[in-house]
Amino acid sequence: MSRFLTSSLAGLLLTAAASQAANADNPPSHVLANTCFSCHGTDGDSKGAMPSIKGKPADYIATLLNAFRDGSKKGTVMNRIAKGFTPDEINELAKYFAAKQ
Repeated sequence: MSRFLTSSLAGLLLTAAASQAANADNPPSHVLANTCFSCHGTDGDSKGAMPSIKGKPADYIATLLNAFRDGSKKGTVMNRIAKGFTPDEINELAKYFAAKQ
């Protein structure tokens, strides 16, 4: 195999590995949203006592999640759940549910 081809292949493999590692650190928003479905309903459309989050403005959802995360808003389990999300994940979740119609 030529030196150029070997170098190109090695670079491509390193790029692919780095991309997979980055994706492992940042799960897709639909995967993160699975955490919310058991209480807020499929796609955030609650039919019970829990509030629906489907279609709410992203900044509203992010503000509430951040308040649960930092403890300034009290909830039953939401404080513990929100603490498990990074700020980037909170923003992704907010955008995900805001986009649901």
